[in-house]
Formats: sequence, C-alpha cells, structure tokens
Amino acid sequence: MDDLDRAKDLEIFQRDNALNAQKLKAKEPPQDIDEDGTVWCIDCGDEVSRQRLAAKPNAARCIDCQQLSELRDKC
Repeated sequence: MDDLDRAKDLEIFQRDNALNAQKLKAKEPPQDIDEDGTVWCIDCGDEVSRQRLAAKPNAARCIDCQQLSELRDKC
C-alpha cells in the first residue's frame, strides 16, 4: 500500500465519520419545548420561529444560533 492509497483510505474514513455525525445531529429532537409546543433555542433561549420549525421540525436552535454553530464547525 503506497501513500496515495493510505491518503485515500484516510479521506474516506474522515468523510464517513463526518456524515455519520451529521446524521446523528439531524435525529436529535428539540431539547426545550413548552407544553404549548413552543420550542426554545438551546443556545440563546429565544423562541425558535414557526417558519424554521416548518422547514426543520427537529430544529433545536434559532436560525442565528444555527448559523453560528455551523460557522464554528467549519473552523
């Protein structure tokens, strides 16, 4: 096995791990819900908008906190 084969195997391993981590995140239910169905952002505590929940029913963050989380994940 040469260096290119090892690099390819490492890239596949890292990609599969990243995809699996994203799949697990997508399955996480909202963590802070009132009895009336209001979902509160797990980061800032603000209400998660109905429009966001319509687009992503299992959203646990408001759109602003989600964008910040994704930016942090890229770094």
